[in-house]
Amino acid sequence: MDVINVGVGEIGVSNKTGSVVKTYALGSCVALIFIAPKYNAVGLAHIALPDSTFSNGKSRELPGYFADLAIPKLIDEFKKLGVKKNSEVVVKMTGGAKIMDPQGRFNIGKRNVLATKKILWKYKLGAIKEDVGKNFSRTVSVSVDTKDIVVSSPGRGEWKL
Repeated sequence: MDVINVGVGEIGVSNKTGSVVKTYALGSCVALIFIAPKYNAVGLAHIALPDSTFSNGKSRELPGYFADLAIPKLIDEFKKLGVKKNSEVVVKMTGGAKIMDPQGRFNIGKRNVLATKKILWKYKLGAIKEDVGKNFSRTVSVSVDTKDIVVSSPGRGEWKL
């Protein structure tokens, strides 16, 4: 099995049989998952912040870091795999937890989720399923072969999205 590890701010896509795209330790970050069954393609963006306005160059280094740049980049990567229309893509997301912010002053997780949804709508896309919020980290993987999305968290086991 070929595992494509996606770090913070990175995007991973594959249509290769036997591949799994995976990211680890999502706290307030969001894993945005694209699946195009007709093209046997899966993709994942590990989004850390909602907006690239004050990025200081990070947007060029890691376009997946910001929701406003990650989504068009993921769409472009899917086009390279042959996906012709956004309507051929199934979207799911997980993450966006409230971690290390007990008073909710920053609400980065919630802001990431809301920004991701807003930008998806611009592209006439929307998540058909999500597992977001709460107060625990998640690891997520998506299989090219089965299109199964498996989410896990320490002490909570694993579940399908």
